Amino acid sequence: MTAPLLVRRDLDFLLHDWLRIETLAADPPFRDFSRDTVDGLLELSERLATERFLNHYRRADAEEPFLDANGVHICPDIAAALRQYAELGLFAAGFPESLGGLDLPYVAGAASFAYFAAANIATAAYPMLTVANARLIATFGSKAQIERFALPQIAGRWFGTMCLSEPQAGSSLADVRTRAEPDGEDALGARYRLTGNKMWISGGDHDASENIVHLVLAKVPDADGGLPGGTEGLSLFIVPKVLEDGTRNDIAVAGLNHKMGYRGTTNCLLNFGERSGALGWIVGEPGEGLRQMFQMMNEARIGVGIGAAALAYRGYRLSVAYARERLQGRPLGVRGGAPVAIIEHPDVRRMLLAQKCYAEGALALCLFCAQLVDRRDADSAALLGLLTPVAKTWPSEYGLAANDIAIQIHGGYGYARDFDVEQLWRDNRLNAIHEGTTGIQAIDLLGRKILRDRGTGMAVLAAAIERTALRASSIPQLAAHGATLARSWTEIISTVAILRNEREHTLDNATPFLRAFGHVVVGWLWLEQAIVADSVEAPRGDDAAFLRGKLRACRFFFECEMPHITAWLALVASCSDVATNAPPEIF
Repeated sequence: MTAPLLVRRDLDFLLHDWLRIETLAADPPFRDFSRDTVDGLLELSERLATERFLNHYRRADAEEPFLDANGVHICPDIAAALRQYAELGLFAAGFPESLGGLDLPYVAGAASFAYFAAANIATAAYPMLTVANARLIATFGSKAQIERFALPQIAGRWFGTMCLSEPQAGSSLADVRTRAEPDGEDALGARYRLTGNKMWISGGDHDASENIVHLVLAKVPDADGGLPGGTEGLSLFIVPKVLEDGTRNDIAVAGLNHKMGYRGTTNCLLNFGERSGALGWIVGEPGEGLRQMFQMMNEARIGVGIGAAALAYRGYRLSVAYARERLQGRPLGVRGGAPVAIIEHPDVRRMLLAQKCYAEGALALCLFCAQLVDRRDADSAALLGLLTPVAKTWPSEYGLAANDIAIQIHGGYGYARDFDVEQLWRDNRLNAIHEGTTGIQAIDLLGRKILRDRGTGMAVLAAAIERTALRASSIPQLAAHGATLARSWTEIISTVAILRNEREHTLDNATPFLRAFGHVVVGWLWLEQAIVADSVEAPRGDDAAFLRGKLRACRFFFECEMPHITAWLALVASCSDVATNAPPEIF
């Protein structure tokens, strides 16, 4: 059974018919950008992802990384695939020419990355982290730091990581204990020696690149030798695995975490400074670390969302292929006759529509946010800030739901390892935890982005939703959806108003609020797509079927998913303490 990683017609629809990314060429950085450029990039990405990433999807899952006296070793196919990825310039694609890049818009790179994530998310994780690492150094680092540490990553010779979490701290970065003691200065800037432990470090060690550049959050001791409290004392350091003279830095792999998914991506406990301290160079000034790291964190959050959407999308396409081929049962009420393909059964079509809504909706959400990165105006920046927690979380939660449905559609074969859908589910299960759990993203959205923000992002989103609902009102088959969207947004605004007047427990039910908010946003984007699909005059053949699919999925989302919003928001607006005041002893 074969199925496409992604449907190219769908990507063309999202990028060109809907988002009209060719308009980015009006911005000087993208003056040479054209549709031909995107087409070439996507063709290259699909071919390489199919030939060199998909080919070891199962092998990298079965042959997990292992640690010996010489370090961590990974499936050799991963290194081979990433060498070709580098040779074709894909690490560099989104960087300016002055840094050896191609000046491609972020959204083009995101669409390209989706192919690799769909083919093999574990292998794709290495370039995702490396590109974000290099971009941070290129943004905040000195000229010498850029030349020494960013350029080799942009070329794909060195890989990068982000080292935030610690065994005792997890996501609570205020509790970081890694110390950075001043150690003079050289051509790379102020030098420090780091001691401490970092946990859950993806790509923390391996044998696939010449060097690994760790971006490490640590604290510079106060005059009395103590570490500053809170996150204000966090600074960011560049700590390479291999130093300029070819010697190993004082970084040891204390162990590997053996995961249920993403198995080809190493996940390490790293000890910095077991001997004299790991050499590192500060980025910018002390105390600026978290602000700087937020750039990489937010890029990684969008990357996680794209990966989750891609895994969901591949699971959906495998489900469609299986449902068309698998003969089982007969239509309800029919006795005798030959078995029919299971796609003929209403419940299977219902599940396929749900998968379609989740997978294609998640991809649309991530590409929409990716093009906001490129727009560079104040409204786009405000909207991107608001939607980033949604772009990370909604695909992770509902992409996983799509993968769960894929197993259900495959029946007994779904939970057998002969079919990829069980591995896709295992891989996607990690994404709701990667780069901040769902609960953390929910508090970020409701607490920081809405209740504590001046409301710029919400105002931009409100205006956009109003425009879409108004456009839909003049289209007979979409008018009811437009009214539903407007009503759902009003419920969001009313709930926020209630929470603004509530002094306690405003964030206790942030997660159901995030679910409701995410559904409104994805419903808006489905309606946007439906309006575009409806505007095509006299489509024919496969294109007509494709456009009908967009319209049907929009209808399904509004009839079957949007009604959940009211119930979720009712719980939030009530400021229910059902969980908050549940005594620990009842569990």
